[in-house]
Amino acid sequence: MSLFSKKAVVLLLTAVASLGAVNAYAAKATGGDAPAKVSMLGGKFSFTLPKGFVANPLPSGATGASGTMYANEATKTVVIAAENTLPPGVTVKDNDGEFLDNTASEFDAAQRKALPDFNKLSEKSLTQKSTGLGLRQVDSTATQGGGKTLTTTLMAGSGSRMAVIQIISRPNDKAGHDTLVNQITGK
Repeated sequence: MSLFSKKAVVLLLTAVASLGAVNAYAAKATGGDAPAKVSMLGGKFSFTLPKGFVANPLPSGATGASGTMYANEATKTVVIAAENTLPPGVTVKDNDGEFLDNTASEFDAAQRKALPDFNKLSEKSLTQKSTGLGLRQVDSTATQGGGKTLTTTLMAGSGSRMAVIQIISRPNDKAGHDTLVNQITGK
């Protein structure tokens, strides 16, 4: 496993583990009445979440990791947007197929190890029309946070940074989940 893939897996696992931190950060929550605007990778990946999402900042990591968890109590949906610095000397292109393939592969292996009932439903390669930023999208199911979940994980990298966005919903809201994923990816 390459060094930048290990760093990617650490960031991804941090994002997944932070799902259980919703209650711990509820006191710091902001927003909910207005759409939440999210900008990552120096503005190369931006999206707006609909009204109802409350922002909960996640603790910053020693390696430059930062993120926010957005929770919508009404829909029982969580969006985790995390960003991290790649190891010194490692840079990636905005649509770096090798980086994205390795990151998606390592993510799959880590999820299978961490979640006994992890089931990868699909994997897609996407390119943002407006910026040319490449994304890997992994759709999956697993038991997390006390119940069965439907999860879409988006991975991207640019320069010395990488971003991970996880959209986590209850499986009985597939239509709402798909609508949110399409809004985030710009489909």
